[in-house]
Amino acid sequence: MPTTQPAVLLETNMPGCALLARGKVRDVYSVEDKLLIVATDRISAFDVVLPTGIPRKGEVLTQLSVFWFDFLKNDVKTHFLTANVDEYPEALRKYRDQLQGRSMLVRKLEMFPVECIARAYLSGSGWKEYQRSGKVCGIDLPRGMRESGKLPETIFTPATKAQSGHDENISVEQAGEIVGQDVIAELQRLTIEIFDRASQHALACGLVLADTKFEFGRLAGEIVLGDEVLTPDSSRYWPLETYHPGRPQPSFDKQFVRDYLESIQFNKQPPGPELPPEIVEKTSEKYLEAYYTLTGRDLDE
Repeated sequence: MPTTQPAVLLETNMPGCALLARGKVRDVYSVEDKLLIVATDRISAFDVVLPTGIPRKGEVLTQLSVFWFDFLKNDVKTHFLTANVDEYPEALRKYRDQLQGRSMLVRKLEMFPVECIARAYLSGSGWKEYQRSGKVCGIDLPRGMRESGKLPETIFTPATKAQSGHDENISVEQAGEIVGQDVIAELQRLTIEIFDRASQHALACGLVLADTKFEFGRLAGEIVLGDEVLTPDSSRYWPLETYHPGRPQPSFDKQFVRDYLESIQFNKQPPGPELPPEIVEKTSEKYLEAYYTLTGRDLDE
């Protein structure tokens, strides 16, 4: 695998291009009737964007999404068009140094205001809710389940989109009141179907896909998969060889960052602290490992 490279991109700067939004990680531009999504190397933890970037993180997020969009293209329509800078409008190509490997041109969608979460294992907010009520998003689960335990079947647990702070888990019925019952039924079907297909691939690669978040929109009356797909930022991946229910699992994401912030008793309020080099390096390596494990190739290939 390639060694970690120190250069990071924390923010894009492309004069003449219409910036629509800067999220926690992505900068989004309007390009004619399309969107340009650029994944920076920013990292957030506890909803605070930290001042230190993670080398190659944006490349991993983009290239892994590209991999999954291709993998799922026969299962669901997607917003992905191209990640090849040579195929971008000419006005963008002069910013190749900011776009190469970490950007993609996509169709504009009318996004649904709900996030579509699939869970196959009991972890995170689902585990906390189960401990309180024996349910996850209104879904009754068997008694006596353990943390990280496999659910009897994959469940669909929608959430509202929060502009800041945490998203709020809601029931399928509540989601149907927001987008329509017929729409939420189709979103549920698609979410479970593509999650289970991706899970089979992940298992074959030695990874457990515990849960993930999808976002969908509408284009010309059709439901289309958008945003990022099945990356370590939107999904919980665990190594199969060390999986054991009854405890938290090591994962391919921000674990080193969160653990470090907890160790220094970070108050979880901005501004966040700088990260030490060893935490940055370990986190970068985890993202690169996730990409290699799922695709079977190095990021530079």
